[in-house]
Amino acid sequence: MASQNLSKTAIKPDNAELITLQVLRRERLSPHFARVTLGGEELRRFTPMGFDQWFRLFIPVGDGATLARVPARLTTMSYLKFLTVSKATRPVLRNYSVRAYRPHGPELDIDFVLHGSPSDGTAGPAATWAQSCAPGDLVALLDEGIGFNPDPSLTHVRLIADETGLPAMAGILASLPPDTRGHALIELPDQADRQDLTAPPGVQIDWLIRPSGTTPGTLALHTALELPTPPTPFF
Repeated sequence: MASQNLSKTAIKPDNAELITLQVLRRERLSPHFARVTLGGEELRRFTPMGFDQWFRLFIPVGDGATLARVPARLTTMSYLKFLTVSKATRPVLRNYSVRAYRPHGPELDIDFVLHGSPSDGTAGPAATWAQSCAPGDLVALLDEGIGFNPDPSLTHVRLIADETGLPAMAGILASLPPDTRGHALIELPDQADRQDLTAPPGVQIDWLIRPSGTTPGTLALHTALELPTPPTPFF
């Protein structure tokens, strides 16, 4: 099995610049997923890279939050300076994966995992925003590229994720060469959270429904450890 340090193998975008986008629409996909579609003229400066492309998303939540002091680049110093901004005006910063990108428009989909409920205050600020944002609401995005960059000689994969990794898993599966073989294990809290995925015909996808009260990821990891080791090197 190949192991790698993502910080060493990650592929950064050629031009990672801060872009301001607007909400086009939102959709409740299933009990634990909501999708927000972003667009705007600045999205034309975004370069889709496929696989597990991820970005930093600045979300103004609350009446006083703005994008006025979001850093154009996120370094240690700029992040520390960003943290000095008052919480009343500082946007929430979270990391997300590209669920889908469509050049017509253009449009970019983000899938949010929903934990807790906005009505009783148990949902986080990003999940609450994903269920309440409106067309025209502004966010800022800073592209960080992809982390999935295995040795090209490896044609066999074993991919494991819980629901928080499903968007990245979907991107990887859709970007794999068509002759790739392997196994993808995806753990979910509810059968209704399953999604239609595109993958090479030689990659088997198994959906694992986590029993209530089980620590997320445990079922997927234990299932993966019980699978036979492939006869050839794999990622």
